[in-house]
Amino acid sequence: MKNQQNNDEYEVIAHPLLHDFKALEGQTSSSSCSIQKASFSGAVFNISTTMIGAGIMSIPATIKVLGIIPGFIAIVVVAVLTEVTVEFLLRYTNSGKSETYAGIVGESFGPLGSIAVQVCIIITNLGCLIIFFIIIGDVLCGSTQSGGALHLGILQELFGIHWWNSRAYALLLIAIFVMLPLVSLRRVDSLRHSSAVSVLLAVVFVAISSAMAIYALCEGKAHKLKLFPDFALISIFDVFTSIPVIVTSFGVHVNVHPIRAELGEPSDMKLAARISLLICVLIYSSIGFFGYLLFGASIMADMLVNFDQNSGSTFGQLLNIIVRSSYAMHLLLVFPVMNFSLRANIDELLFPHKPVLAESNSRFLILTCILLSFSYFVAIAIPNIWYFFQFMGSTTVVCLSFIFPGALILRGYQQQRTR
Repeated sequence: MKNQQNNDEYEVIAHPLLHDFKALEGQTSSSSCSIQKASFSGAVFNISTTMIGAGIMSIPATIKVLGIIPGFIAIVVVAVLTEVTVEFLLRYTNSGKSETYAGIVGESFGPLGSIAVQVCIIITNLGCLIIFFIIIGDVLCGSTQSGGALHLGILQELFGIHWWNSRAYALLLIAIFVMLPLVSLRRVDSLRHSSAVSVLLAVVFVAISSAMAIYALCEGKAHKLKLFPDFALISIFDVFTSIPVIVTSFGVHVNVHPIRAELGEPSDMKLAARISLLICVLIYSSIGFFGYLLFGASIMADMLVNFDQNSGSTFGQLLNIIVRSSYAMHLLLVFPVMNFSLRANIDELLFPHKPVLAESNSRFLILTCILLSFSYFVAIAIPNIWYFFQFMGSTTVVCLSFIFPGALILRGYQQQRTR
């Protein structure tokens, strides 16, 4: 009995990323029964929300660079590779002692491997949070593009340009009154309802954008599509830097283990991931095609910026506002899901021998406020999402999505041959 207790304490210290279910199970039977496991549908919505974040906004711009056929092929190939690597991670989770991404890599490559995973997760998720802030700022307060063109936000279109609807003030109010309450939730399953709403808002966004593109096509106002890259207008470098945008859009690996830990049947995680990937492929393909059809070569890196153009009617203007506001609300609900694993990995890296983060009010609140504040200030200083997508998609996301899972398989194969 004593040895079993020591083993439980060791696992809690080694893997604080997951909630301390074993400690809760050691309490009275009545309190243990009160723990409610996450549902399968909740896992699907949380996984889908992890992927359908800011990436959907840059998919049309990526299709513009790659062309329709290579763009669709890239989406499908990245989705298949993501499904394979997620299955690798789940297989090693079931066969090993560790139940976190960093712990699994640490079992094969030691402490340095575990730290490398944690650093990549921190950089990736923090970049995503900054991107969310930037896009919400673009929707509400507009932006100025590199060519000098000014795109107004919803607040400026409705009330004019004032100091109180500038990017800094509007995002500050959003951070305090909307994001802070959401990121203060301590279980990822608590976000299942907000994740379901966020996926619904993404579907609404795609549906309205598709309808507008079809209407423009019927009116003869749709733009001509290019099936393949036009190297007279772009360089081969532009093609290679567009692929990381798609890779980033399928970056789900950082939340696989936190969601699996709360799932009622962990074995269902593989099916939940496949369903979520199918949903994302359909959404990305639809918005990539119809967004490119609607705006053509004028499509921005953040597609929402294009919806500020004058539609020529009150109904069209209202529709533009609905499209932008619906996706801004979607990102508000995605934000806490990405913040969850970010906060847990930072705590695991900095305080490996401390109790579970969810049980420490001081550490939980301090980390939450620091991450929210940092994301806000960087989004104000660097208001362009394309740079973040290119950097993350070519560095940390590639490591988390493909390099680390591939290294685990190679190490496992090597160990089997030496036995």
